[in-house]
Amino acid sequence: MKPLNKETAKKVNRPERIIQFGEGNFLRAFADWIIHKMNEKTDFNGSVVVVQPIERGMIDLLNKQDNLYHVNLQGIDKGENVNSLTLIDVISRSLNPYDDFDAFIKLAEQPEMRFVISNTTEAGIAFDPSCKLDDKPASSYPGKLTQLLYHRYKTFNGDKNKGLIIFPCELIFLNGHKLKEVIYQYIDLWNLEDDFKTWFNEACGVYATLVDRIVPGFPRNEIDKIKERLQYDDNLVVQAEIFHLWVIEAPQEVSEEFPADKAGLNVLFVPSEEPYHERKVTLLNGPHTVLSPVAYLSGINIVRNACEHPVVGKYIKKVMFDELMETLNLPKDELEKFANDVLDRFNNPFVDHEVTSIMLNAFPKYATRDLPGLKVFLERKGKLPDGLVLGLAAIITYYKGGKREDGTAIEPNDSVEIMELLRKLWETNDTQKVTEGVLGAEFIWGENLNEIEGLAYQVKKFLDDIQEKSMLEIVKTII
Repeated sequence: MKPLNKETAKKVNRPERIIQFGEGNFLRAFADWIIHKMNEKTDFNGSVVVVQPIERGMIDLLNKQDNLYHVNLQGIDKGENVNSLTLIDVISRSLNPYDDFDAFIKLAEQPEMRFVISNTTEAGIAFDPSCKLDDKPASSYPGKLTQLLYHRYKTFNGDKNKGLIIFPCELIFLNGHKLKEVIYQYIDLWNLEDDFKTWFNEACGVYATLVDRIVPGFPRNEIDKIKERLQYDDNLVVQAEIFHLWVIEAPQEVSEEFPADKAGLNVLFVPSEEPYHERKVTLLNGPHTVLSPVAYLSGINIVRNACEHPVVGKYIKKVMFDELMETLNLPKDELEKFANDVLDRFNNPFVDHEVTSIMLNAFPKYATRDLPGLKVFLERKGKLPDGLVLGLAAIITYYKGGKREDGTAIEPNDSVEIMELLRKLWETNDTQKVTEGVLGAEFIWGENLNEIEGLAYQVKKFLDDIQEKSMLEIVKTII
């Protein structure tokens, strides 16, 4: 078996056009895979310099393989099972700014540099007032980025054509807005001149993005088979689902410089990412949250099996297409395509996604993912959505604990406060008290849900029915 490096595998030299903060699984299976496709199918012709955002990381492993690695995509595409392996060669080099600050700061001096991409975890976009301009480097990611931008501004004497386009991929809503705010804080803290601030505002773009691809990461259990298939000793294989979505809140002219759409990729440049964020939360996370307790109490443990089940599968589609989809404001055909993609993802034959893992912190999840849809549905249709209300009743039942019909122990997991509340309420053996107590828990919902017309009545009815009959029998009455 051959080692993986530029002597044993083909690596094309391309101009360095992208600085990437982060070398983890997600960026390598998402952004770098997308750049690889752009190089393959358009005239983009760019490579990536990876910057390790913290002192410890993976760049030594990357450099050992000359920054070559494979992405293993698994899932369903147009009804067919796919299990592909692609060699990614877009990373030209990787560097650690803590070991070689000069190499890092000199990236700002390269005229062809145009983009910055980052994924430094949700906590990465944060202001650290202890950071100084002359730190080598600043400890925070926005601090490092401000150092880089300021050096570029000085190198090119404020040339407006030398600004950078910045795509943060951290998993927080309006990540670009937040990053821009923190950069402003550093400009103020370090007393940087007004002309730099003007250059940053006019020459650079910091754009909010929404990223979506499940990336399990290094395939520990399958790596030997994969290496055998590749005939390379690749220790940086990264596994991901086929589905990908990158929504970038930026003007259309940015897409001309970053032509992912021309490569046939699911990368959208839009005026606002908010409706797409809402779509993902509503049509992906929302069904997940309610299908899990309904499936589990029906004796089903895996999301894929729930989708394939003749009764629970219909319930999932009802919640998605008949209820939650009716609450969104994007074009119907867009929503239907997204929903069908979600079902393909739920049905991924390569991933055994346990419903109990989704059940963790189920009440707060319902509050953010399903409750807004329930309210909009009631407002628009004049009635409550049966599937979403049953999902809430199923969560409440799940938190009762005890055993499933097949004897499996039900072991809910949540904050101490929520667990204690549910224990006390179920001890009353009074579903009216349970219903009113859960719906009235303002520390969960931020409001008293007993005030939503008809909700308490319907939740109690479902709770009573679940106690008297099987979950499957109840589901059959609403699909």
